[in-house]
Amino acid sequence: MTDTPSTTPRPTSMRSHLCGVLRREHVGSSVSLCGWVSRRREHGEHLAFVDLRDHSGVVQCVVDNDVDVRSEYVVRITGTVRERPEGTRNDSLPTGEVEVGDCTVEVLRTATPPPFPVDARADDVDESIRLQYRYVDLRRERMQKNLRVRSAVNAAIRRSMEEQGFVEVETPMLVPSTPEGAREFLVPSRKEPGSFYALPQSPQLYKQLLMVAGVDRYYQIVRCLRDEDLRADRQYEFIQLDMEMSFVTQDDVLGAVGASVQAAAEAITGERPSIERITWHEAMNRFGIDKPDTRFGMELVELTDAFATTGFKAFAGAEAIKAIRLEAGAEQFGRNQLDKLTDRAKSLGAKGLVWLKVTAEGFDSPVAKFLSDDESSEVRRRTGAAPGDLVLIVADEWMTTCEVLGTLRNDLGRPPVYEQPHRYLWVVEFPLFVGVDRETGRPKPGHHPFTMPHPDDVDLIETDPLAVRSIAYDLVLNGWELGSGSIRIHEPELQRRVFNALGIGAEEAERKFGFFLNPFDYGAPPHGGFAYGLDRLVAILAGEENIREVSAFPKTQSGADPMTSSPLPGDPKVLAELGLKILPPAT
Repeated sequence: MTDTPSTTPRPTSMRSHLCGVLRREHVGSSVSLCGWVSRRREHGEHLAFVDLRDHSGVVQCVVDNDVDVRSEYVVRITGTVRERPEGTRNDSLPTGEVEVGDCTVEVLRTATPPPFPVDARADDVDESIRLQYRYVDLRRERMQKNLRVRSAVNAAIRRSMEEQGFVEVETPMLVPSTPEGAREFLVPSRKEPGSFYALPQSPQLYKQLLMVAGVDRYYQIVRCLRDEDLRADRQYEFIQLDMEMSFVTQDDVLGAVGASVQAAAEAITGERPSIERITWHEAMNRFGIDKPDTRFGMELVELTDAFATTGFKAFAGAEAIKAIRLEAGAEQFGRNQLDKLTDRAKSLGAKGLVWLKVTAEGFDSPVAKFLSDDESSEVRRRTGAAPGDLVLIVADEWMTTCEVLGTLRNDLGRPPVYEQPHRYLWVVEFPLFVGVDRETGRPKPGHHPFTMPHPDDVDLIETDPLAVRSIAYDLVLNGWELGSGSIRIHEPELQRRVFNALGIGAEEAERKFGFFLNPFDYGAPPHGGFAYGLDRLVAILAGEENIREVSAFPKTQSGADPMTSSPLPGDPKVLAELGLKILPPAT
């Protein structure tokens, strides 16, 4: 990461330099430093070494032995920079060639001993303890670096969006509850008991209305909230780059968003990455997932036609037959492990899993005797299998076959998400509809009901809706979905046709979406947009696998905040004022 204003030395009335910037060129300079005592070591009868730390790093100071400073005391040290004596240099520290001598020490605040070491050893401390004392945890070099990576990413994105003519507009935090999307956080209205606001899952409503308002190019770095189960890449609160553009096509949106992502990556890595493009159908066929990790092989291999006349009942008549090859996997997996893989495939929806251990003579597998010589030969040829490899085959419906093998591929071969290379990927042409609702018999929207159908597929909306592609797109990095977006429907007749396909009549559309769609009658331009999560992008760029490590004050995986003990029971007086009553837990 290149120097930013936060790492550039800047004097204040109390300090002349940051601890981590002192080098040989500062020898002879009188300096005043402020920070925390990282470590104190006795040096003979009269002197002591104090390692002084601030966010920029650590420097060694030589102080009188009678100075009482202890771990995490906040101090101001004034002295003269000098070279360390021969043989005492510390090459592991950027400041290791110098020290500060002739020191006077002013204790600004004493400190209670910290609950864990304020260094890399705290990585092994239970996360709940680290979060309980987050203000101590954040002093560590790793956490300071992560916060500054995040700051640099935000700054780079803002510069990029401003350079492209986007206008930063803030949207409300108290919004109407919407009928689509994830579970919302509701906020009761004191003025209107029984009525609620929602906290925004995204500014979707407002950013499209800004296009109707003629803003033309909108963006903001915005906090959004969803009441979803937490995991390594998900928090209740998340930050995203949100944008919308008028008079554009898909390529315009991808170009603008891609430029901001490339600027963010370049600010941290020094290199501007390329972003490949793949269709949703190709992603599913090759990787078995709509957010593929392209850093490793094990791509799905098509075998359906190779078994077109098979006598093997498990394969006969299957809509799709595909395989993955695990190099040198035959010896890694004994029968127990293979049984577990089979159970895993079944839990994902497959009817079963065929495994073939490749030997010099052929296949070692219970099903090998059911395969013809031509079929066995074709499997080896298409998968590139060599002795010692393990081939896994699923025969099922196309979607099931792809998804099961895609999951097994990730289970068996995927490296940690932060490992380089960083592979950015646009996934385009998602289905407009995904599956059929069992209750209504109608297709279900793949994105949201305002997504523009692909122009080549519009005539299929009524006759073959599941074949209709959309102008929707996702951005993927190392197998993590960073964000998604689409070109929006701005024509009322086309919107009516999509609603009809979903079984939404005019009255229901007015009730659910009138507040959003009625403004379009005043003149809505063609427009499209996107939003991507900064937490996930920053985590990967910072070399982290969990977004909690790049958030200053995150929640635990259970949604708790150990530092503030929240969530807390509501005050009865406040609840009464809001017209709320807490019911006993269901038994």
